[in-house]
Amino acid sequence: MAASYLLDEREDDGTNGGYHVMVTVEERPRPHATPTGQPRPSMATPSGDQVDNKSDTSKSRRFVRGFRKALRKNQDYSRIIGSKSSVPQLPSEWWKTGIAFIWAGFNLVLTTVMITIVHERVPDKSVSPPLPDKFFDYVPRMEWAFSITEVNGMILVALWFIQWLCLKHRAIVGRRFFFLQGMLYLYRMVTMYITTLPVPSMHMDCAPKLYGDSQGKIKRVLQLVSGGGLSITGSHLMCGDFLYSGHTVMLTLTFLFIQEYSPRSWPWCCYHLICWLLSFVGVVCILMAHEHYSVDVVVAYFITSNLFYWYHTMANNQDLRGSPHNYLNRTWWSLAFNFLEKNVKTPVPCTFAWPLSLPSVCFKNPCESYSIVQSARDE
Repeated sequence: MAASYLLDEREDDGTNGGYHVMVTVEERPRPHATPTGQPRPSMATPSGDQVDNKSDTSKSRRFVRGFRKALRKNQDYSRIIGSKSSVPQLPSEWWKTGIAFIWAGFNLVLTTVMITIVHERVPDKSVSPPLPDKFFDYVPRMEWAFSITEVNGMILVALWFIQWLCLKHRAIVGRRFFFLQGMLYLYRMVTMYITTLPVPSMHMDCAPKLYGDSQGKIKRVLQLVSGGGLSITGSHLMCGDFLYSGHTVMLTLTFLFIQEYSPRSWPWCCYHLICWLLSFVGVVCILMAHEHYSVDVVVAYFITSNLFYWYHTMANNQDLRGSPHNYLNRTWWSLAFNFLEKNVKTPVPCTFAWPLSLPSVCFKNPCESYSIVQSARDE
């Protein structure tokens, strides 16, 4: 009786490479057995060759039995080759970035509306003089200082925008920036509405109040939005948006993002230092120009920095997200955080890439085309 067995060995990496083994075993017929199960004795005396044949036969039988057992044992198992997960650890999800951008833009426009409303409630400086401020007691007002603040702010925003365009994972970083910016302006709307402070300095000339003129208020909102809320553009002529400072928010937020999403190596340290100086000088110049109270700047810095660190602590530590002992999950904006960061499974690395992918024709070797044309001519 002949039996053929086919062994198929595969490689561990799941490829088709490997080898096939065909084993053919020929089993000789067994001697007839007696009814009691014992083999019927042969009448002839076995010779030496017959003894050798018997020993060979018994060895082959043992080999066949062992081989069959091995096959039966291996048939109970099947090798399962697990493929690596194709789900990206850092998906772009630009649609979420678009939602975060709309969130930031909505709060920015709503802030200008709130400034227009609060402006009508600011007391006249002849009735309510500026509140005492310790910084103003020691540092006299400098007219040119606030222009430096706004110029430094525009430089930092431009640097951050260029850096953001060159980031590989710009979609994730962008929605983080827009979400935090919208949150900070939302907090600013609340603080300026519930507490209206008098002007911080007698030099401030506020625009006249419109009271019930809704059309005039809409024009002021559009003017403020078109000018970016900057005094250097002549669009910000209203008062009341003191607590807390929006300029400090942008100076601090742009620097924190520039520092977080850039390498820590030596050439970049000079870049970080320059950006820190631009931010620090801009904040100090706000106080030197007496455009905000000191408390406005301090509150703006603490809210901006703490919100930035809270968000990135939750984003960069996967164990904190599902931990029952993580009190950061109790923040009221945790649902929005889980929506934006649900599929981000690892910290965002500081890797850069070209913002626009060039067509493959640009990378084609011109010598290759020349060789093809030359070979055609030779033929």
